[in-house]
Amino acid sequence: MSDSTGTKSRLAGYFGFEGTRAWLAEYFEFEEHGTDLQTELIAGTTTFLTMSYIIVVNPAILSQAIQIEGYTTQAVFQMIAIATILSSVAGILVMALYANRPFGLAPGMGLNAYFAFTVVILLGVPWQTALAAVFVEGIIFVVMTAVGARRYIIELFPEPVKFAVGAGIGLFLLLLGLIEMNVIVSSDATLVQLNDVATDPIALVALAGLAFTFVLYAYDVTGAIIVGILTTSVVGWVLTLGGVVERGVLAPEQLSSAQYDITPLVGAFIEGFARIEPATFVLVVVTFFFVDFFDTAGTLIGVSQFGGFLDEDGDLPEMDKPLLADAVGTTFGAMVGTSTVTTFVESSTGIEEGGRTGMTALTVGVLFLLSLLAVPLITAIPQYASYLALVVVGIIMLEGVTDIDWDDPAWLIPAGLTITIMPLTASIADGLAAGIISYPIIKASAGEIGDVRPGQWVLAGAFVLYYYVSAGGVLSGA
Repeated sequence: MSDSTGTKSRLAGYFGFEGTRAWLAEYFEFEEHGTDLQTELIAGTTTFLTMSYIIVVNPAILSQAIQIEGYTTQAVFQMIAIATILSSVAGILVMALYANRPFGLAPGMGLNAYFAFTVVILLGVPWQTALAAVFVEGIIFVVMTAVGARRYIIELFPEPVKFAVGAGIGLFLLLLGLIEMNVIVSSDATLVQLNDVATDPIALVALAGLAFTFVLYAYDVTGAIIVGILTTSVVGWVLTLGGVVERGVLAPEQLSSAQYDITPLVGAFIEGFARIEPATFVLVVVTFFFVDFFDTAGTLIGVSQFGGFLDEDGDLPEMDKPLLADAVGTTFGAMVGTSTVTTFVESSTGIEEGGRTGMTALTVGVLFLLSLLAVPLITAIPQYASYLALVVVGIIMLEGVTDIDWDDPAWLIPAGLTITIMPLTASIADGLAAGIISYPIIKASAGEIGDVRPGQWVLAGAFVLYYYVSAGGVLSGA
């Protein structure tokens, strides 16, 4: 009787909470990484709260480019929000269970703006074809990752560019956010200028929400960005319902019912293949490839740098594993209807809380799945409120400039060009091109040509070709 009781007790322990805890500790190698289950759960929750704004912001951006006949903008908004969640989970599962890294993934900021504003709106490429291009480059990334080519190319990045790319992306997002919040407007004389914010209710409420979010962030409040977005939205609704402004100014004119049917998005990339013009499609794929490749590399390196995961050469050991996570997420994301999936810089908040393994990422993925329940509510969030996230994230990403050796011309010039060209051209790839092209030239001019690897010259030459295509009128004239 006692043996039977003992056996049942052991089985209960194995299949119960303690057994699960022990299995997770062994699978994710808690002891080796100096962490435990509680720490990982807290870290994952922190990362989710700091990056959950993407569930609102990504559809806010993409819905400006993706229009589906027979569906309202808010219905499409909800579809893209669901696609955002599902693609994030797909990438996160690979990151957690295969790469065992504490990084959260979701459709990337900057890349979604490039998809919507440059490829679809500016170049006039159908959104289905743009998704097809994302799918193709996702497949290319899976293959390149499998053979180690992505890791090799990323390791060719000059160190100044590696440490500058985050700040460049940050300035790009900062500028875009301020424009969408009506704080900055175009100007014939100076290109951009400060708007008459005192007479613009959107700018006033957005700036108040931004200030509140900064205060929360300064007080180290977990989820400061999402709290700021929600609070700003509430203020807009209160002013609208109170009759201070008309409906449609600070709050949506109408709300749509719950929309969980995303079939108009799922598989739309297949239709995109049927509508391509070969020359244009190839150039769009190449452009997506450059933007995605180097944006993903920059963000991954930046987050790894913050977490202390880089080796003495500034490289991430076993980089192919986390790279496969974003490649799978990107491919799956294109299939369900969203832009490129990438590692999020907000993962640094979970790392700061002690997250060191894939259990942190797995926690993020579970919370993303649970957020599906809140999708119908996000259409109540005004667009200007969601865009304050771009400003906050953009400023946070500037912290990487402290690792740049500004006294060395071989660092100063490539890093400076990388950071400034991105927002000035509204192109992540152009900024990286400027930094990568200038590095070997400056090194050679300083008599340090021996420090330049042959592959870095090849990479610079490839970017010269990219400049010819993107800035020589080839892309726009295709």
